[in-house]
Parts: sequence; C-alpha cells; structure tokens
Amino acid sequence: MTITDAEQRVIDELAARGDRMQAELAEHVAIPTGKAHVAGLDAYRDILARRLESLRARVEIIPGTPAPEWTRLPGVPAPDAPPPVLVARGPGGPGPRILLAGHIDTVHDPAGDFDSMTLAADGLHATGPGVVDMKGGVLIAVHALEALAAVGCPVNWTVSLNSDEETGSMCSAHILFDLAKEHDLGIALEPALADGSLAIERVGSGQFRIDVHGRAAHAGREFERGVSAVNKLAEILTVIARMARPQEGRIVNIGPIKGGAVTNAVPDHAAAWGNMRFPDAEAGAALVHQLDALASEGDLPRVEVHHVLNRPAKPTTPAVREFADLARRTAENLGQTLPFASTAGVCDGNILQDAGLPTLDTLGVRGGHLHRPDEFIELASLVERAQLLAVLLMRAVAS
Repeated sequence: MTITDAEQRVIDELAARGDRMQAELAEHVAIPTGKAHVAGLDAYRDILARRLESLRARVEIIPGTPAPEWTRLPGVPAPDAPPPVLVARGPGGPGPRILLAGHIDTVHDPAGDFDSMTLAADGLHATGPGVVDMKGGVLIAVHALEALAAVGCPVNWTVSLNSDEETGSMCSAHILFDLAKEHDLGIALEPALADGSLAIERVGSGQFRIDVHGRAAHAGREFERGVSAVNKLAEILTVIARMARPQEGRIVNIGPIKGGAVTNAVPDHAAAWGNMRFPDAEAGAALVHQLDALASEGDLPRVEVHHVLNRPAKPTTPAVREFADLARRTAENLGQTLPFASTAGVCDGNILQDAGLPTLDTLGVRGGHLHRPDEFIELASLVERAQLLAVLLMRAVAS
C-alpha cells in the first residue's frame, strides 16, 4: 500500500500539532487522577468531554456499578459513588463501527512528589504520572480524530473512557462489554510494549481474597483457647504459592495481607488479597478450583474464598490477526516498525474481545517504567502514533 493524498493531509495535519500535543500532555499529566481522586478525574473527564463534543459527538456519562465489597483493599475508603464511564459517539461515517477505549485513571498517588511532567535533558523524553499509561494514549486519540475531521475524512467512531481500569474495571466492565457488542473493531489505547511492539495476545486475569476466621484470646492467660487466623492464613499462603506455574502461563500473586491488631491477643481474623493470570479459560477454571478447595466450614479456623475472573484471556483470533496485519502495513508505510508480541499484562482489551470484538490494544504511545515514579514517554511517539492511529482508522474504513 502507498500513502494516498488524503492520508498525507492527515499526516501533515498531525505533524503540525506536535508542540501543541506536548503542551497539552503536560497540562493533563498535572491533573491528579490516581487513587480514585474524584476531583481530578472529574476535571480531566470534563476536558475530554468538551473536546469530543467539539467533534459533534454525543457524550454520555454512564454511571458505573458498585464493585464487590470484598475487592476493596485495606485502607482504601469506599467511594461515594462508583466511577462512571464517558461514552462519546461520533457523528457517524462509512465503514465499520470502531470503538476507541481508554482510561483516565492512573496508579499514582495524588499526594506524592511525582505530580507533573518533566522534560529530560535530551529533549526526547519526559517523565510524569500517567504520561504513557495512558494520558499520552488518550491524547493521541483525540488529536487523531480532530485531524480526520479537519481534513474531511469521516470515520464511524465511539470513544469510551472509564475511570477504574487500574483497579480491574470492576465498576465499568459491563458497560464496556455492552459497547463492544455495538461495534465491529476495537482499539484500546494502552501504551506500546517496551520495544514498541503490538500485543496481539494477552493472558487473562482474576482477583481473589482469602478470609480466615479464628477465635480471639488473651495471648498470655488463655492462649490455648484461641484459634489463630494468622497462623492458618500463613499455611494457606504456602499452598497458594505452589499454585503458580509461570512456565505454563499460570501466575498467582499475593498482595496486601491483613491480620491481628496487637501482639498480645490471638488474632481472630486474617485476610489476603491476590491476583491470578492464566493463558486460557481452562487454566483460569483450574486456578479457581484450586482456590475453592481452600475453603472450609464448621470448625475454626474457618476459611472463606472470594474470586472473580474479571478479564478473560485475549487470544490471537483470525480477525485480530487481520486487523494487526493492517496496522503493521500502515506502520511500515509511515516508516515505522510494528513487531507483534504476547504479554502477561491485561487491559480492557480483554473485556472487549471477550464480547466478540476483534481488538488491538497497544496502539498508544511509546515509553516505559509504567506504574513507577519514573514513568516516561518518548515524545516523538505523540505525533508518530497519532499518525499511525489516524491512518489505520482511514484504512479500516476503506477495507
């Protein structure tokens, strides 16, 4: 394929937006949207809603549904309301209905020192909270759609932006699933893999919690009468550790642990929260079966097990491969490379594809150190990936 005159106009339009994109990214990164910071999420969402409305999109704010109570991590207060999803339906156009899915939340603490975008001395990189995951990805999508509109290239698009992706999209998954059913192709705006690759296959992911109930007692006077929930949880954790088979794509990881309040009392409750990864539905079901086998009733200590497979595995289907091949050819025409890869990471693309929507999910910007206090972006990728996204949308319409 060669670059058409219409595609070249879009490419040039986006090339002229480079400085503006960098300035806007700094503004967006400075808005705190981590740790369910409602004021920041609302402010950022409003900015994006107004930009999409200017493209004659019909914007809705769809309320989320409450996440299961057991998923809340210790020390995290309950939100006043489940975070909503911004859904912007464009004015329509020819060709397939394309869903661009992004998220506006980050993992970064709004109260921390990592709170703004900082240019590197080489001028080629910048660090900042969410600069690639995924404020950079959201920004290139907005500019790609604006550039297409500016040169008169209609695309039948919808944009969805949820606010709880980093915590598993528990409140928004049903909205994304339903949206996916309305569309023909999906693009999740996750950042490129470390080497710039496109992830065409992802594992699945689930969350779980183990609660152990014992009997409290004075550690000195009545130690024998107590039943330690902490001791039982420790036994269980060694069993869970043996469930992991990373060489087979099965990962089981324990995160926060809670148990006991003082050292001179036998603890009557302990809990652990965890995450599991699996290559396919069969492996996910096997892990769930192993977790369920830990549960017990009746005599103390009593064990409760909660779990949810909230992001099914995302395999490479023929439709995904066809869409990925189109993206690769487009990248090559633009002088870019787009290797394919598999990853143990998960994202909302898993949910979209589980609903039957062929989805590519690492067409966002390039960078690295995601979820770390030195998260960075390759600044050149703002224009380059916006151009790739815009031309890919044009070719999806033509194909």
